Amino acid sequence: MAKKAAAHLSPTVSKVTLALSSYIARALRKRLPKEVEERGKLHLLDALAAMISGSSLVPGQRAIGYVKTLGGTKEACVVGTRIITTAVNAALANGIFGHADETDDSHPASMTHPGSAIVPAALAMAERDQRSGADLLRAVVLGYDLCARLTLSLNPMDLFLRGHHPPCFGDLFGAAAAAGALARLDPQRVRYMLSYTAQQAAGLSCLFTDPQHIEKAFDMSGMPAHNGVQAALLAAHGFTGVADVFSGDRNFFFAFSPALGNPAELTRELGTTFEIMNASIKKWPVGAPILAALDAIDTLRQDHEFSAHDVERLSIKVGDKEALVVNHRAMPDINMQHLVALMLLDGQVTFKSSHDFKRMRDPRVLKIKQRIELIGTPAMTDVKRRWHAEIEIKLKNGRRLKHYTYAARGSSYNPMTREEENAKALDLLSPVLGVRRAQGLIAAVWSIDKIRDVRALRAYYRV
Repeated sequence: MAKKAAAHLSPTVSKVTLALSSYIARALRKRLPKEVEERGKLHLLDALAAMISGSSLVPGQRAIGYVKTLGGTKEACVVGTRIITTAVNAALANGIFGHADETDDSHPASMTHPGSAIVPAALAMAERDQRSGADLLRAVVLGYDLCARLTLSLNPMDLFLRGHHPPCFGDLFGAAAAAGALARLDPQRVRYMLSYTAQQAAGLSCLFTDPQHIEKAFDMSGMPAHNGVQAALLAAHGFTGVADVFSGDRNFFFAFSPALGNPAELTRELGTTFEIMNASIKKWPVGAPILAALDAIDTLRQDHEFSAHDVERLSIKVGDKEALVVNHRAMPDINMQHLVALMLLDGQVTFKSSHDFKRMRDPRVLKIKQRIELIGTPAMTDVKRRWHAEIEIKLKNGRRLKHYTYAARGSSYNPMTREEENAKALDLLSPVLGVRRAQGLIAAVWSIDKIRDVRALRAYYRV
């Protein structure tokens, strides 16, 4: 009789959750295809550069001040500092660093920012448990897979329109998957971890009204990285719970996507299609809708000789929703007109120039800005969420130059090379680490699969 009662109370686990938990549990034992490994290193370096550069910005400084007060077991490093703290604390701080501004990567189809939360979570767990560089890289790739699939399973645009913010959800599950794999959880404990992850899912799209990017950095990356590591550690320490949060009565999809949720998306082509291959990297450290405009100007300058002072009028066409995000914003790195003026004047946009508030008052920049028109139109809305834009320039001599950027450099449709990523990373890393350490970290990431203990990276990013 007792056996029958126990069997009756034993929860049913769906095929999707069984497959997903099994995949996460064995992910570190599977070799990555060469092209996936290469792209993984590209995104790992990009995320580390975003984190370390973000440590010097206002959200980063707030995170450092807070984490300093927490103490804790010395498990993981807060990059760009000398702080060694618990894995959850390090994940929180490094996650805030990762989205301290508009430098980090994205996965356009799922509307997520994977690297700024997944890499901090994976790095914290890898340091805590002294995992190898190969383990770290495989965990990061796994994180991108779950991050993208999770929000795609919820229908990200529908989620966003109902007031939730997709990166807070996808980044959270991606961080948890990476941390859980590094904790070497078995499939059952992975399932408990997924339930604890789901219970921490949060994030409201009102975060865009944050004027200083501080709460935004916490919401989009710090909170997901922290909560993902916490979920993995709870499961690793024997916490039990709901056997399958994705199916059954009042499950995750019932709460967040009752009409359009598709659990099968969680395991769609898992292990054959790697979502890191569909992620995008910003060539310039600016808001995403601005990238295509800068790319177009860069392209026109290669084909035609003209200076900023030759420009009589310049118009930029982007999607109407994208235009709202970057139209005359108060922060320089998300102000389209300001950054296009800088590109015309300087011939480039760097981390320093894109964060220089003083240049927003520079008379030369303001003079060029007056000649720039931003046009948002539904006709430029792109369901594929490529970074695209159309630029038309009227020169003072009467010539007209026009260029349509189909997909800005760095997007998944037009990926960056090692050399281009190295140049971006060096620009972001050097002000914090110095050129020599920055170059050392870049070289170490490209050889990450040969590092036996990721704590060796502290020689470069602990300053």
